[in-house]
Amino acid sequence: MAEAVVSFVVERMGDLLIQKAVFLKGVRSQVERLLEELKRMQCFLKDADARQEEDERVRNWVSEIRNAAYDAEDIVDIFIRNAETKHSIFKKWMDLNKIGKEIEAIQIRIQDVSKSRVTYGITNIGEATNSASKMLMKLRQSSPRIEDQGIVGLQNDTNQLVERLLRKDQRRTVVSIVGMGGIGKTTLAKKVYNDRRVVDHFQYCRAWVYVSLDCKPRDIFQRIINQISLSSECEAERTEKLQEDELRDFLHDFLMEKRYLVVFDDLWKSEDWKYVPNAFPRESNGSRLLLTTRNKDVALHADPLSVHHTIQLLSANESWKLFCRTAFPGDDPESCPPELRELGEKMVGKCAGLPLAIVVLGGLLSRKKKTPTGWAKALNNIGVHLSGGKDGVDAMLNLSFIDLPPYLKSCFLYFSLFPDDHVISVRKICRLWVAEGFIPQQDGRSMEDMAEDYLNELIDRNLVQMVRMSTNERVRECRIHDLARDFSIKKAKEERFAEIQQSIASVHSTSSSTNWRRHGIFSDFERYASNKHSTPHLRSLLFFKLDDKSCQVSRLDFVYKCFKLLRVIDFDGVEIGSMPSSFGKLIHLRYLGLSYTGLETLPTSIGNLRSLQTLDARCVKNVPNVIWKMENLRHLLVDGRTDDMPLKIDTLRNLQTLSGIRFKEWGDNNSSKLTALRKLKIQGKFKLERVKFSDSIAKLENLQSLSLDIQSFPSNRFTSKERSPFFTMNSWLHLYKMVMKGPIVRLPAAHEFPPSLTQLTLEGSQMDTDPMPILGNLPKLSTLRLRTGSYHGMIMQVSSSGFLQLKKLQISDLHQLKQIYIEKGGMPRLAQFQIIEVYCSIYGLNHLSHLHEVDVSINASRFPLIDGLEVFPGLPKWVLPLMSSSDWHRTWRHTGENKGVIHFCRK
Repeated sequence: MAEAVVSFVVERMGDLLIQKAVFLKGVRSQVERLLEELKRMQCFLKDADARQEEDERVRNWVSEIRNAAYDAEDIVDIFIRNAETKHSIFKKWMDLNKIGKEIEAIQIRIQDVSKSRVTYGITNIGEATNSASKMLMKLRQSSPRIEDQGIVGLQNDTNQLVERLLRKDQRRTVVSIVGMGGIGKTTLAKKVYNDRRVVDHFQYCRAWVYVSLDCKPRDIFQRIINQISLSSECEAERTEKLQEDELRDFLHDFLMEKRYLVVFDDLWKSEDWKYVPNAFPRESNGSRLLLTTRNKDVALHADPLSVHHTIQLLSANESWKLFCRTAFPGDDPESCPPELRELGEKMVGKCAGLPLAIVVLGGLLSRKKKTPTGWAKALNNIGVHLSGGKDGVDAMLNLSFIDLPPYLKSCFLYFSLFPDDHVISVRKICRLWVAEGFIPQQDGRSMEDMAEDYLNELIDRNLVQMVRMSTNERVRECRIHDLARDFSIKKAKEERFAEIQQSIASVHSTSSSTNWRRHGIFSDFERYASNKHSTPHLRSLLFFKLDDKSCQVSRLDFVYKCFKLLRVIDFDGVEIGSMPSSFGKLIHLRYLGLSYTGLETLPTSIGNLRSLQTLDARCVKNVPNVIWKMENLRHLLVDGRTDDMPLKIDTLRNLQTLSGIRFKEWGDNNSSKLTALRKLKIQGKFKLERVKFSDSIAKLENLQSLSLDIQSFPSNRFTSKERSPFFTMNSWLHLYKMVMKGPIVRLPAAHEFPPSLTQLTLEGSQMDTDPMPILGNLPKLSTLRLRTGSYHGMIMQVSSSGFLQLKKLQISDLHQLKQIYIEKGGMPRLAQFQIIEVYCSIYGLNHLSHLHEVDVSINASRFPLIDGLEVFPGLPKWVLPLMSSSDWHRTWRHTGENKGVIHFCRK
C-alpha cells in the first residue's frame, strides 16, 4: 500500500507543479528533488509491501516512507492554501522560505530512511518473495484426492460443468470457474474432477495442478507429466533435466491423439496463462482445460469463446445447512439445539453466504461447549474468529489485496468508508475517486471512464460485487461483501487511509487520532461535530444516513476550523441547518455533496471553490449565480431549485453533467461552449424557439444522455396548442439515451429520432394514438419505458417486425390500457418485461423465447393473497402460465399497503 501512497503523492505533486506554478516557482527545485527521491524509493516498495506482513522491521520501514510521503503532501497543500488566501507579499515570502526548509527536511528524512535499509538488515527487498504468502499458498495447495466433506449447494453447478466438459464440441476448450476467495471454486473443481461421468470420459488422461501466485510453467509441465505419464524411472530422470521449452514440447507430443482433462487450480494472472496453452494440442477430440480463478479477466484471456462459470454465494438455507454440518459433525445436519438456533443464525448471517467463513465458524463452534453463553461470546467476537488464522478469511483476501496493482489498492480501500450492506452508485464512487486524485489524467479518455474501468477490474477480481447493470451492460450499482468490507476497514486503519465511526462509543477514538486521511461517519453526527478534532490533515469527510430517523448536523463551523485541507465532503441525506461562508475557504475541495439535506441556501462564498469538480446540490432551494467561477467543475446537479436566480454556466468548459438547468437559462447561455457535456437534464416551461433549441443540442458532440422535463399544465387534458411539440432530433447524432416528460402533440416519425437512440423513456406524454408502430421501427432501441400518463388509449399492438433490438420493456401506471397484442416475430430479443400498476390482458407472450424476467404488480385489495403465492383470484390469464410453470421461479415483494410485485425469473 505504501507503493500506492508514494505513487499517488508523486503524481499529485507533479500535477501541482504545473497547475500551481505561480505559487510554487520559488521552491520548484526543492519539490522536484523531493519527487526524485520518492521515485527512487518506489522501486523497493512493491516487494516491501508484501513482506511487511511477516517482518516488523520491514513494516516499520514502509510506515516511515508512507508517513514521509503524506507529510510532503501536507506541506505543499498547506502552503498553497496560505498562498491563495493571504494577500501580504511579506507573509507569502515568509511562507515560501518556510516551505523550502520543510521540503528539504522531508528529503533528508527520506534519504535517512533509505540508508536505514542496511541498518535494519533489509538488504534483499526486491529479490525475495513474500515467504508468508508462500507458506499460505503451501497450506492452501489443493489435491483432487482430498474431497471436501459436507458440501452444500453445488449439485447444480456440478451438473452444468460436467455437461460442458462432456458435450460434443470437439474443439479443445477452456472452462473457467470464477469467484471470490473462499467461495468454493476448488471444492467445485474437485467435485467435477472426481465425478464418475468425467472419470469415464477422460480415462487415463487426467491431471490436476495447483498454480497460485508463484506460477512457474516448468513446474506445471513437470507435475502434469508425473500424473499422466507411466514412464520408466530412467525416462523420469531424463525429463527432470529438460529445460522449460523442451518439457513443454515433450508434454505436447505425449498428449497428441489423446483426449485429456487438465485442471489448473487458482490461476491469478493473465500473463501466467500465455506460457501454458502451447503445451496442449488443439486436436478436435474433445479435450478440456478446467481452471479456477478469482479474476474474470484471466478466464476471458484463457478462452474468449468460452463462457465462464460464476459461483454464487450460498442462500440463507444453504448457509445454515453447511454450518450445521461443520458445527455438529457426525450428527443429524438439523440437530442444532433450539436454544442455540437464534444465536447460530445471527452468526451465519455475518458470513453473508461465503462458504469459507461458514466452515471456519462451524469448525470453531464444534470445539466449544454447546451453551448459549459460549455461543453468545462467539457472536460478540465473530469478526476475530472469522478473520484470524492462516486459513481464515483475511488470509484469503490478503492474497487478493497483495495481487492488486497500486492504482487499485486505494480504490478498494475506499469501500471501507461505506456502511455495511450499502448499495453504492457507480456514478458517485467514480466521481469520488476522481476527486480524491486516484485517477490519472490521460489524453483521449475522461477520468470518469477510467474510474469505471478500475471498478470493473475490481469486480472482475471478485473483490466488489455488481448489484445492478443497465441494459447496455454497464454496472450502475455495486456493493462489497461484508467480510471483504471488514478486511478493508482493518487494512485502511493499518495504512492511515481511513477510519469509520459506527457508534457513539467510537466517536472519541475517531477524534483523538491525528493520522487519518478520511473519516466515514454513520451515527451521532451532532457529537462528532462538537468534538475537539485533532486531525488537521483530514482529506475526506463522508456522512451516511442509515435509517429513516431524522439525522442532522445543526452547525458546520467545525468543518473549516478543524479540516482546512478537505478535498471531499458529503452530507448526502443528512439534515443540515445552514452552510457558513467559511466553506468558501476550503480551496482544495473537489467534491461537495449536499443532496437532500434540507439546506435552503448556498452561500455566495462557494464561488471561491475553484478546484471543485462535483457540486451535488439537489433540492437546495437557492443557488447563487457564482457557479460560473468554478472553471474545474465537471458535474453540476441543481435539481429542485425554487429561486428565480438565473445561472450563468457557459464558462464551465470541463462540465460533463448538468442537471436541473431551466429552459430559459439554457437559452440565455452560450451552450456551444459546453463542449465536454455528456449528460444534460433541462426542466421548466419551454419558451424557446424549437429550431434554435434543436441546433443547440446538435452542437454538443459529446452529449450522450438528454432529459427534458417540460412543466405540465394544471388541467388533465390538453388542446394541441397547449401540448409541447417534439423537436427535430435526427441531427442529435451521438445521443443514445433520452427521457421526455410532459405533454406532446405527436410522436415524430421513426427517421426523425436520434439515429443512435438505444434508451427512451416517455412520461406524461398524453398520447391518444398507439405509439408502438412508430417506436417499433427505431432500429437501435434496446430499452423502452412508458410511464404514467404517456398513453391514454386502451390497446397497444406490437407488429411482427417491431422492436427487433428491444431487450427491456417497462409499462407502468397506464390505467386505461386494457389489451396488449404481440405478434409472432415482434420483440424477438426481449429479456425483461415489467408491467407495473397496469391491469390488462396480454396476448403473444409465449412467442418471446428470450424472455428471462417478468415483473407484474398485484393489487392485493383486488387480488387477495391466499396461501403465499399459490392463488391470486382474478389474476390476468397471461400470468397464470408463469404461475403454474416449473420453468419459472417466482418471488413476492411488498411495495405498499395492499400492493406488491411478483418477480418471475426463468430457471
